[in-house]
Amino acid sequence: MNRRSSRLLVPVLVAASLIAAACGGDDSADDTDATGPVETSQASEPADSAPTAITTAPVERESTEGSDDTMTTEAASDTTLAADSGDSPYPVTITHRAGETTIEQRPERIVSLNVQWTDALLAMGETPTAYMLSSAVGEPEPYPWQAGMLDGVDVISSTGPIPFEKVAELQPDLILVTFAAPTESDLALLTEIAPTIGLLGDFEVDPWVDQVEVLGQVLGEPETAAAVIAGVDDEVAAVAADLPGLEGATYTFANLVPGDSIYVIADPNDGASRLFNSLGMQLEPDIVALDEGAVGRIQISYEEVGLLQADLVGVLLNGQDPGSIVGLSEIPSAQTGALAIMELSDIVGLNTPSPLSVPYILDLLMPSLRIVATEGATE
Repeated sequence: MNRRSSRLLVPVLVAASLIAAACGGDDSADDTDATGPVETSQASEPADSAPTAITTAPVERESTEGSDDTMTTEAASDTTLAADSGDSPYPVTITHRAGETTIEQRPERIVSLNVQWTDALLAMGETPTAYMLSSAVGEPEPYPWQAGMLDGVDVISSTGPIPFEKVAELQPDLILVTFAAPTESDLALLTEIAPTIGLLGDFEVDPWVDQVEVLGQVLGEPETAAAVIAGVDDEVAAVAADLPGLEGATYTFANLVPGDSIYVIADPNDGASRLFNSLGMQLEPDIVALDEGAVGRIQISYEEVGLLQADLVGVLLNGQDPGSIVGLSEIPSAQTGALAIMELSDIVGLNTPSPLSVPYILDLLMPSLRIVATEGATE
């Protein structure tokens, strides 16, 4: 069996790095209507044949319209914020991976080219002038945790690279971007249009709390930023206190690409890690040990599905019937009911967490979390 580490493709799956491999297989992002007798809250159609029954936790997809839930992480040590003393906080200089950006006054026309930045703005009570959605990475519409919050806002539709001319037409006074601008030349083109803040630190995915803190400085509202961070942290802490049985339990997430392989998170510093670490959980150690190249993802064959031994496993099935996947019904999470069948948007919310997506994902996985807390961690 050919097991190898894999960095997994394009920016989209750095954003949702778990699913990057899907770009090389079935490019359908519609993985939500898995068929077969799987006990979830999602609608499912009966299969023609009798597949293996798998017990899964019903993910809870509650309406998020008007939601202003928020969360946080530690401040990035390599994000430097400097402001002149005096009554006005401006100019403000933000130090990021590509250099420094100075904001002379409070921006009024902010264009966001990344879902994390868009969410951070919304959590701060700031509506962007425009935001980008890329159909190339499965972003045909706003994410569910943004429901009702972007109505009437201009959308920059992209099928690949940043459409620089469209961005320029919006006459922004600040541009926020991450992996959509992977090169210095991309950032240079954006900077010619307006002051631009790119990736803040050395991680592939910036901790969302760092983005909120930066926006607190940029918008002259550090108190609002602190409140956003505290609100989400309090929500996560409440779940940890309510479910002490999560302490020591394990988790992982896998993308099952039809006709290809299974791609599994193996990075303890993945974007989702802070949430689960805060709950007392840990990434499945045996999976981490298989990441020989230390690239954060491993590629296994469908015959090796039994390696998914974590107490909580989230799977992206890309339209496959879970009952047709040999061995899936035998893994511990399927036996206990803690197997969570997820959608592409859920994976994005996990791997590129934000103050809006974290509470949404927490609610979504609550049935699985309760089962794990009750069943106890596997030995």
